[in-house]
Amino acid sequence: MHVFELTRALVDIESITDNEAAVAAYLHEHLSALAARSGGRAEMMHVEGTRSNVLAYWGQPTVTLSTHMDTVPPFFPSREDAEFIWGRGSCDAKGIIAAMIAAAENLLAEGVSNFALLFVVGEERNSAGAAVAARSPRGSRFLVNGEPTNNKLALASKGALRFELIAHGRMAHSAYPELGESAIEALLDALEKIRRVPLPRDPLLGPCTMNIGVISGGRAPNVIADQASAEILIRLVGDPAAVRESFAAAISSSNAASVRVELNEILCIPTMRFLAVDGLPTIVVPFTTDIPMFGRTWGEPLLIGPGDVHVAHTSEERIAKKELLDAVAIYSDMVKRLQSRGAA
Repeated sequence: MHVFELTRALVDIESITDNEAAVAAYLHEHLSALAARSGGRAEMMHVEGTRSNVLAYWGQPTVTLSTHMDTVPPFFPSREDAEFIWGRGSCDAKGIIAAMIAAAENLLAEGVSNFALLFVVGEERNSAGAAVAARSPRGSRFLVNGEPTNNKLALASKGALRFELIAHGRMAHSAYPELGESAIEALLDALEKIRRVPLPRDPLLGPCTMNIGVISGGRAPNVIADQASAEILIRLVGDPAAVRESFAAAISSSNAASVRVELNEILCIPTMRFLAVDGLPTIVVPFTTDIPMFGRTWGEPLLIGPGDVHVAHTSEERIAKKELLDAVAIYSDMVKRLQSRGAA
């Protein structure tokens, strides 16, 4: 199946996170047929419920090509024009899956073995598939992770630190505000102090950034709010300890005796720096991937893939056909070069 045709076939299978079973079954069938023709093996790696990763390998893998099967909502099917393939997951990351499979076919036609394909669930939420795969390594020495980088090799990626702020107040009739304590006002005061916290900067990754993504609270316009909350995501460029300490100090200084704001850490994904390969253009990316969850269990990580991340997660998601074709050649070449490096 041509890489364009396979990309569209995958896009047309809805696989929003938690609903990857159908696309996993399709890939398992497709890779089982390829493995049967070429002396490989394909298997499902159970994650939870109906969700499974898909693994195919030939020989004893030294290099693994990997990306994720799940997408963000909402689903919309594929279409194509002369330049692009459109649809949910076209660049993040079903076009990447198709390019990796096409690269595998090319390698097998050249008589190359000792590599694997690993497609996982859950990257868009909590990297559940990568976490399961990390507990079942197969000896691979290099993991080439696919995310949309316009076929540039990422030298580093920012981490992520997520907090929830919860404010507790006291309800009262809004005509008598002196009888209550507004959790919303306490939350706003805390957020204002957090916004003034200076954030670190890294020479390679640039500035640490913050997004106040969710605010909720209160019960009615005529009720002093007894509860309010906010969710914050920080894109890390280094050690999270300084950010944790600064935020905790800011929250502490905003608390009054009667109204308090709690700062709860929900998630921390470390900043990553990746292996380089000579001759490829490079990039630094601000997003996170499955790689921190893999650690080094499937080998030294590299990050590269076709597609423009700026259109991922949007209604304009698409992938350039030229980038798809280029990616097939890039992945094939990387497997051979990394195998040579591993043998040295």
